[in-house]
Amino acid sequence: MQRLHRSIETLVRSYDTYGLVNQAGSENLPSRDSIADILRGLDELVFPGFREFGALDHDNLHLSTAEKVYHLARELIGEVEKSIAFSSRLGEASCGHDGCHVAAELIVNDFFDELPLIRGMLAKDLQAAFEGDPAAKSTAEVILSYPGFEAITIHRMAHFFWTREVPLIPRIMSELIHGRTGIDIHPGAEIGESFFIDHGTGVVIGETTVIGRNVKLYQGVTLGALSVKKDGVSKKRHPTIEDKVTIYSGATILGGETVIGRGSTIGGNVWITESVPPGAMVYTTSGDQVVRTK
Repeated sequence: MQRLHRSIETLVRSYDTYGLVNQAGSENLPSRDSIADILRGLDELVFPGFREFGALDHDNLHLSTAEKVYHLARELIGEVEKSIAFSSRLGEASCGHDGCHVAAELIVNDFFDELPLIRGMLAKDLQAAFEGDPAAKSTAEVILSYPGFEAITIHRMAHFFWTREVPLIPRIMSELIHGRTGIDIHPGAEIGESFFIDHGTGVVIGETTVIGRNVKLYQGVTLGALSVKKDGVSKKRHPTIEDKVTIYSGATILGGETVIGRGSTIGGNVWITESVPPGAMVYTTSGDQVVRTK
């Protein structure tokens, strides 16, 4: 016991030495577990009948939807309020004269106004996945089992909160789905409609990435940044992928000034740090990288 006592004393001293202590208690920060529960509830709202344990009663769809929305709104307001308050204490945000609760209410109300539009985007992503994968037997199969579709679903919700400058919560959302799928999409990434990630494991999409419409990625693709110092964080660090581009497995595309032109095909395991013209094909042969243009 004496040895444990010394360990406790050393551990407590490390709190002063290294910090990393949430001094204000549970109300200081949003709860990761609560965000996970909220995401499960939002998933049920976005895909009614696909996520619930029981059968969906269509006659009571309006009532059950209303109950879920009111419940999730209350939970979300609480977590967003804690996030804004935390940022306000750090001097990075202001709750204004009306307080953090009112600011959180406005953001969450805006989110539920936006949710039908998010569902519209996801309907196009779903169709892109179904049409883009010959192995998909139905759209239901995509909703229920495809990790790439699960990742873009959460991203489109997390991105909303990112655009409203809500701290912490968008990153918690993106990392929760990253842990489940192995697909790492920063909530700041701008992704157009009809987006499809096939297989998905190991895909990385950085914060300032811009992706157009009808883009398809395979597993292991990195849309990343060239090494920059911390003071360069406000610059565009990640590539732009224009419409109708296909990027095959293992490709690495880096840099904020790198643009992959419309309709290009990027082969597997290539390394790109310069722009590619529209309609190009990039691939490796005999150890050399080739850019073939129309």
